[in-house]
Amino acid sequence: MGCVFQRLGSSLWEGSPHGRREPRTADSRATAGAPSLSGWPKDSGPGLHPGLGQAGGPVTPAAAPARCPPLLHLSLGKPGLPGPPTMPPIQPCPSCQACGPRRGAPTRRGQPLPALRLLAGPAVPGGMEGPWSSTHVSLVLPLLVLLLLGPARQATAQRCPQACICDNSRRHVACRHQNLTEVPDAIPELTQRLNLQGNLLKVLPAAAFQGLPHLTHLDLRHCQVELVAEGAFRGLGRLLLLNLASNHLRELPQEALDGLGSLRRLELEGNALEELRPGTFGALGALATLNLAHNALVYLPAMTFQGLLRVRWLRLSHNALSVLAPEALAGLPALRRLSLHHNELQALPGPALSQARGLARLELGHNPLTYAGEEDGLALPGLRELLLDGGALQALGPRAFAHCPRLHTLDLRGNQLDTLPPLQGPGQLRRLRLQGNPLWCGCQARPLLEWLARARVRSDGACRGPRRLRGEALDALRPWDLRCPGDAAQEEEEQEERAGSGPRGPPRDPPRGPVEDRAVAPCPRACVCAPESRHSSCEGCGLQAVPRGFPNDTLLLDLRRNHFPLVPRAAFPGLGHLVSLHLQHCGIAELEAGALAGLGRLIYLYLSDNQLAGLSAAALAGVPRLGYLYLERNRFLQVPGAALRALPSLFSLHLQDNAVDRLAPGDLGGTRALRWLYLSGNRITEVPPGALGPARELEKLHLDRNQLREVPTGALEGLPALLELQLSGNPLRALHDGAFQPVSRSLQHLFLNSSGLEQISPGAFSGLGPGLQSLHLQKNQLRALPALPSLSQLELIDLSSNPFHCDCQLLPLHRWLTGLNLRVGATCATPPSARGQRVKAAAAVFEACPGWSARKAKRTPASRSSTRKTSIKGRQRGADEVGKERGRL
Repeated sequence: MGCVFQRLGSSLWEGSPHGRREPRTADSRATAGAPSLSGWPKDSGPGLHPGLGQAGGPVTPAAAPARCPPLLHLSLGKPGLPGPPTMPPIQPCPSCQACGPRRGAPTRRGQPLPALRLLAGPAVPGGMEGPWSSTHVSLVLPLLVLLLLGPARQATAQRCPQACICDNSRRHVACRHQNLTEVPDAIPELTQRLNLQGNLLKVLPAAAFQGLPHLTHLDLRHCQVELVAEGAFRGLGRLLLLNLASNHLRELPQEALDGLGSLRRLELEGNALEELRPGTFGALGALATLNLAHNALVYLPAMTFQGLLRVRWLRLSHNALSVLAPEALAGLPALRRLSLHHNELQALPGPALSQARGLARLELGHNPLTYAGEEDGLALPGLRELLLDGGALQALGPRAFAHCPRLHTLDLRGNQLDTLPPLQGPGQLRRLRLQGNPLWCGCQARPLLEWLARARVRSDGACRGPRRLRGEALDALRPWDLRCPGDAAQEEEEQEERAGSGPRGPPRDPPRGPVEDRAVAPCPRACVCAPESRHSSCEGCGLQAVPRGFPNDTLLLDLRRNHFPLVPRAAFPGLGHLVSLHLQHCGIAELEAGALAGLGRLIYLYLSDNQLAGLSAAALAGVPRLGYLYLERNRFLQVPGAALRALPSLFSLHLQDNAVDRLAPGDLGGTRALRWLYLSGNRITEVPPGALGPARELEKLHLDRNQLREVPTGALEGLPALLELQLSGNPLRALHDGAFQPVSRSLQHLFLNSSGLEQISPGAFSGLGPGLQSLHLQKNQLRALPALPSLSQLELIDLSSNPFHCDCQLLPLHRWLTGLNLRVGATCATPPSARGQRVKAAAAVFEACPGWSARKAKRTPASRSSTRKTSIKGRQRGADEVGKERGRL
């Protein structure tokens, strides 16, 4: 039985603050349903075991009277008379032999607690004599239940680690700023809120909190956590809030968050997360708020947030996001608010955003967006608030938000808009914020004012020109206040503009005449420097050399469409904050050593459409954080492997449309962080084994429009994370068995269209199972194709523009396609009687084939009805058997 009396004594005490114990009153016992025993002294104290100390342990025999009869003896039967079998006496444990009241131990009314004896026969308390009656049993059985099932863990629940403060009444434990290197193991089991912030945990091992099943709030902020092991939070099925903000996490393992099925809020703000893998949050089905702000995310892959069916607010602000996969936000049906401000989005990711169709508030401010139009594809039927403030918008299409019919508030503050067309589509728009834009209140602004009045849209913002309206509030103007050609004062206004007071019409550059219009920060002549967005532009200014004198806090520098064949050493002094550098269409043939020195924060480097034939490591020295390198449409004959070794953070390499003819081993040495490799439109004839090996984390590989004659199966070895493979436009002709075996477990999208394929072996796609989502085989020369039953999870398969020969050899493909709920585009080209028919629906073509009649018989209505009846009978028979089994029990 163990220490029965110790357990009984603990069960009648409740935890008090700081681990101390307070007695329960007799009233509280009665309220809790404790039994009332005949003979129990009314003035007795609340506990049955006063000998227990403050820590819940037994007193030593020396501290108690020398003689002490057993406290409790129960028997179920009268000696000498037949009756129920005798129950063995319940004796105290050896350590509790000295179980009388301690001297001076007070009871509730100041009296020692007498020993309790319940004996059968004459010794029954209260003078009860005779056989043991049902009344007596009813009095004792509840006590037995209390003895045997009482909460033995109460003593454990009162523990408190030395470095912590335990408030047991509220079940809170705080161990803040104690330099702890591991989770304390003596935390009370019943704890609900645990605060460990400010310690030195570094690593959270598996089952780190397994002894705390009642935990609802866990605070691990500022704990220098670098690693969360798989299963670290298993056992915390009641946790509602997990705060891991302000740590050093760079990644989250696939199963790091398993076991948190009740979690409502997850805080990961202020870490160093660089990527999120699909499935990371798959176990958090109850999550409502996910905070990933202030990390180092650069892109979101497809299905990143799969499984988050109840998330309403997703915070992704203050990252370096520049790319969102089209399905990055798929699987978020409850999402209402999305925060993407302070990122590096250079174009509106309409397809990705439109996946979250329930969005009501979208925050996209402080991104380097320069234009938004209907072609961006933003379609959010429930959107009410859209924030595009603090960006670089220079133009807005009239139908940019045509597919957001419920839009109520549009925030465009702090951009570079000099004019705005009447917006078509958002019929419920009522608030338009335009403060901080260089609005030109000339004739071209009349349609805007007329629309604002007609649609009853409240707006703010002030005119930057012409001079007579400078500073005027936009909402205070009327259409006739704006002068158009033919007005009486138009000639005078034109003379003012010629004098330099301001540009005529909608200006692209701020006026340089009056002192009050000059930017406070320096800016090279002929360039535009916007202090609000910290963007500087000299696009198309005819410059012959890289200009200097930009503001030191510039984030984006646009030098496109100038002409400087050489980028000299230290060409960008004082631009240590620069994130994005645009040098496209500049005729650049060489970057000198040290050309990018001092650009320690540069992430995007655009060198597309130049005359580069090579790059040296010295030329790219000084940009250790460079993640995106654009080298399309230059003159490279080989991958600049030496230069890439100087880029340890390179994430995406764009070498499309050059003249590279071979990818050799060593070309990608040092590119361990590379995720996307674009080699489309080159002259590559061979990718030998090992050529891609250093880039083990590669997820996208584009080799389309090259000269490959076979799938580079050997080169795909060592790419366990590859998700997308583009091989379209190569003269492949045939696919052999096991062509994609090395990437069969990870591959999701496979492009083989326009590859001249004439034959596909039955085992060509072996290993490509449920993971493959899309297969592109259109525009080939396929006359036959084997069935692909292993590809059970396909979401898209395109077989259009193939000359299929619809005979009995194609019957397996027909059967497989009829089981797919997809449009595949496969049509019969021959024989002439079947030409133009869809392979999937051409049942008449295959009726004469062997095996067709047998298969048809299996699908007859009579057969299905018989099967249904058999199933019903089986279920009824099973139910009868269950009923009989319950009767026997």
